Amino acid sequence: MTSSDLQEQLNLKAITLLHEDADKIQKLIEVQMENLATRYCPLYEEVLDTQMYGFSREVDFAVRAGLVPEFTGKQVLSELERNLAVLYEALNKKANEREN
Repeated sequence: MTSSDLQEQLNLKAITLLHEDADKIQKLIEVQMENLATRYCPLYEEVLDTQMYGFSREVDFAVRAGLVPEFTGKQVLSELERNLAVLYEALNKKANEREN
């Protein structure tokens, strides 16, 4: 195995781990939102902020360590943000329908 093969394997592993962690955060936030009595709960906001901050630091580390290209890191982070926005809107719509 050459050093470039090893580097490619490390890069793929880092990207896979980032996607897995993003999925875990999305699932955690989904569970939090479904179990809250109100959509505008400070606990939800705190969990979301903490998780997103931690994940952004994880992505930053992977980029700085040369395990993930900067573009890919930003793409993974942006994808998670978009997914959470879609989830939030869907749950918001569901809550509004229940209220009416």
